[in-house]
Amino acid sequence: MSEQNSGPGDASEGERAAAPAAAPDPEARGVRLVVVLLALTVVSGLIDAVSYLGLGHVFTANMTGNVVVLGFAAAGAPGFSVPHTVTSLCFFLLGALVGGRVAATLGTGSRRAWTRRTLGAEAVLVGISALVAFLAPGARLTVYALIALTAFAMGLRNATVRKLGVPDLTTTVLTMTLTGLASDSRAGGGSGRRSPRRTASVVAMAAGAFLGAWLVVRHDLALPLLIAAVLSGVLALVASGRE
Repeated sequence: MSEQNSGPGDASEGERAAAPAAAPDPEARGVRLVVVLLALTVVSGLIDAVSYLGLGHVFTANMTGNVVVLGFAAAGAPGFSVPHTVTSLCFFLLGALVGGRVAATLGTGSRRAWTRRTLGAEAVLVGISALVAFLAPGARLTVYALIALTAFAMGLRNATVRKLGVPDLTTTVLTMTLTGLASDSRAGGGSGRRSPRRTASVVAMAAGAFLGAWLVVRHDLALPLLIAAVLSGVLALVASGRE
């Protein structure tokens, strides 16, 4: 008679105490995608500095600029090459096509695993381009090899970034980012909520371009490509699946 029955509240409390803690979300492990994409924007600046300054005034990351360059080359403007530009466009589109297929296959699963695999492929492609630039810096085919490898890598990445859908972080194009920065600012009648992210993207691109140009002018093409490959590889190891 001295024993007291536990009430319903006591029973549920005991069950809660005995229940295991909720497992952490595996997608959250690693560096947030916003930071990863900003770092990739730096890589884009590096690669476009290499391609434009060292490969005959062609872009391999920024296809908006590349289409304009193709028009210059087709008009016969000095310093521009139709074959170089067409090579860049074709391999970028091929990389984007492969990236789309990869997204269709892996995009429905873990975003973290999908992102890491794509960035790992980018690191390998850019790393091979750095090796080619180091081993055969003066060969005629080296220019085409570097254009093809880096353009394919950027197409693959751009397709992935597009499917990830993180706002204002395309990693290669800043026209809409700058437009949003001005039009959505408080002065433009907006809230300015995404201004820090947009500003960071512009700064990241400029920083990558500055570093890439400095290295191309004072050293060679292999070093900035190697830095870009290492940075992409590190991001492939640490990227998470959350924004």
